[in-house]
Amino acid sequence: MINQLLFAIALLITLGVFAFTAWRYIKLFKLTKPDFPVRDFGKRIGLMMKVAIGQTKMFRRPILGFIHALVFWGFLVILVGSIEMVIDGLSGIERSLNVMGWFYNFLMATGDIFALIIAIAIIIFLSRRLFMHVKRFEGIEMKHISHIDANVALTIIFLLMVSLLGMNAAYVAHSSAVNADTHGVFPVSEYIALAFGSLSVESMHLYHEIFWWSHILLIFVFANILPYSKHFHVFMSVPNVFLSRLEPLGKLPNMDSVTREVKLMMDPETAFAAAPADAPVERFGVLDAEDASWKNYFDALACTECGRCTAVCPANITGKKLSPRKVMMDLRARMKEKRDGLLKQGKEYSDGKSLVRDYISEEELWACTTCNACAQECPINIDHPKFIVDMRRYLVMEEGSAPGELKATFSNIENNGAPWQYSPEDRLVWAEDLEMNKV
Repeated sequence: MINQLLFAIALLITLGVFAFTAWRYIKLFKLTKPDFPVRDFGKRIGLMMKVAIGQTKMFRRPILGFIHALVFWGFLVILVGSIEMVIDGLSGIERSLNVMGWFYNFLMATGDIFALIIAIAIIIFLSRRLFMHVKRFEGIEMKHISHIDANVALTIIFLLMVSLLGMNAAYVAHSSAVNADTHGVFPVSEYIALAFGSLSVESMHLYHEIFWWSHILLIFVFANILPYSKHFHVFMSVPNVFLSRLEPLGKLPNMDSVTREVKLMMDPETAFAAAPADAPVERFGVLDAEDASWKNYFDALACTECGRCTAVCPANITGKKLSPRKVMMDLRARMKEKRDGLLKQGKEYSDGKSLVRDYISEEELWACTTCNACAQECPINIDHPKFIVDMRRYLVMEEGSAPGELKATFSNIENNGAPWQYSPEDRLVWAEDLEMNKV
């Protein structure tokens, strides 16, 4: 009974802290701008199963992609065992889901194998980060704290797998020692259980309790660390893929405010009508974090910081400052910096800084060619170019700030109705001396 009470207290604290964090994020999302309506659920589910669950984009790097996919699929299987532990902790029953029979045996065996696979995979991932200095893990945006964050998260995952295998091994050893039925099949842990053979029954039970509590408390701690870590994608990546834009990557959506204005201007009855006196002033594009859409912010929170986007960016490859990963990380960092003020004062809050220029320079924004290589490569379907274009829209439409070549083009369009510097009357001058044979 004492164990159940302690477990219930730990669970309530975990859920309470997580709910508080989730509520703060929900309030921040309410401050962002609307985006596309979420429809076509059938297509979205199919895309989610293919990209997020199937991990198809990860396989563009076959070996590492396969290892990462095994880790992801292993977590899905092990999640069932974690749910069972919560039920066991509250009810005081051991292995409560064994009523599923053969399917339970299959899940436990699969989870036991995956625990070993994940532990080995984490060692590989940590070794790459600590000793191999992979280029895409570096960059101006990848500060020391980012590397610490990744290493801490990977270490916790490794400890989770070690504690799970230890718990299963101690359970198998104790059940065998007291001639009790073993619920579930544990092909890996039964070999580890041999190490407990020389211990007393009481020691085996004690080790089981230590590993059991270590595993579940690590889960509780990890769940509340994740929302403040790059590994928040553990929660956010699957829904982010579900909420992907379904249009072709090259399509840039029109601004609703501009579209409405054009339609009003083309209507003879409203073309010269004055704007309503109480009409709110609407910002064109994105200047700061609260000007971003809910999908932009969702993308930023889901970003895994893997660097695949930056690795394929032609601007970055040719030495320009643009890094698509940095753009997403900057949005997330700026919202975090401004979070407390926004939650207290709403969108009226200002700290004298902005996302554009203080975090992301004009040089970075104009380096983007909108080729969509980053969005194509992103394993969780983040749409970097749309967000970059929205920031460029602010610069052009509100500040009139653009590179000289673009300003000349804008001027030509305004004066000549075309991007060229010739008037409409002179457009065919180049063809005057051409000999044309009539057919």
